[in-house]
Amino acid sequence: MNRRTLLAGAAVALALATGAYAQDKTKVGFVYVGPIGDGGWTYEHDQARLAVEEEFGDAVETVYVESVAEGPDSERVMTQMALDGADLIFTTSFGYMDPTINVAKKFPDVKFEHATGYKRADNVSTYSARFYEGRAIQGHIAGKMTESNIIGYIGSYPIPEVIRGINSAFIHAKKANPDVQFKIVWAYTWFDPAKEADAARTLIDQGADVILQHTDSTAPQAAAQEAGNVITFGQASDMAQYAPKPRVSSIIDNWAPYYIDRVKAVMDGTWESTDTWDGIGPGMVGIGEITDAVPAEVKEEALALKEQIASGDYHPFTGPINKQDGSAWLADGETADDGTLAGMNFYVEGIEGDIPQ
Repeated sequence: MNRRTLLAGAAVALALATGAYAQDKTKVGFVYVGPIGDGGWTYEHDQARLAVEEEFGDAVETVYVESVAEGPDSERVMTQMALDGADLIFTTSFGYMDPTINVAKKFPDVKFEHATGYKRADNVSTYSARFYEGRAIQGHIAGKMTESNIIGYIGSYPIPEVIRGINSAFIHAKKANPDVQFKIVWAYTWFDPAKEADAARTLIDQGADVILQHTDSTAPQAAAQEAGNVITFGQASDMAQYAPKPRVSSIIDNWAPYYIDRVKAVMDGTWESTDTWDGIGPGMVGIGEITDAVPAEVKEEALALKEQIASGDYHPFTGPINKQDGSAWLADGETADDGTLAGMNFYVEGIEGDIPQ
């Protein structure tokens, strides 16, 4: 045995003794549609990334790219992450769906998790939250608190997730106050503070004294605060810096338990392609503090509604409900099936205006 072989053997023995040959880290990538400081959607996904780091410590390495446009840009970013050795990649916006599928085909050994989409593969899972459950609670509070009877809603893109939210909020606002009217402005963005602020001001100019949003920045909160007697709800994140008013409550996306669970599955070799759609009950959708700007009775009703939804005793889409054109959709006591909700492309009766194509 020559000297080089002896030295190599000694080096291996030393590495084993000192743990230098510890198992490789699991590398987890995150592709974000907005900046991590957006105060909403991307902020909450990044909080979940940090929770993964805290849970697994040195056993994981996380990387992220923020403000990635939906489309070819996202495909390039995902490809680079896979080339850089990512074992698992979370792609966190609806518009990343086809790019995720395309990149996954090229990297069959990499696991992908796509948020809010519906296309799966052997190495692609999908996951989303039942945001519409939180919208029901917001709708109830909005219907009870509006004085103008005009509620404004800032839509991002006319996809099923957003249409479900509008319908759920409207149904419950209307139950709370039959005189309620919804006005909807489409911003065609997930995150653009200037556009979001303009949308909020437009709705306020149209008489809305309550603003709901399905966009990610706090700009509508700031616009409402500037206007005075307008209430808002935090979207995706608590946005508590605007409490106790205009922000009177919020929907909080809690991704951390899911992310930790899926990273662990990759680590222990049990990861499988699944479709997850959880809501208030399992804790994926949280309801932020309802402030004292909300009358005590209304707060009590909202919390009772939350408990009914969480326990499964009540479904936000329970008939009788008609479609916008007056045709019957759900009979008395009938609840919507997940397939219809997942592909929802219609307004319910009472909402004015058309869904943009």
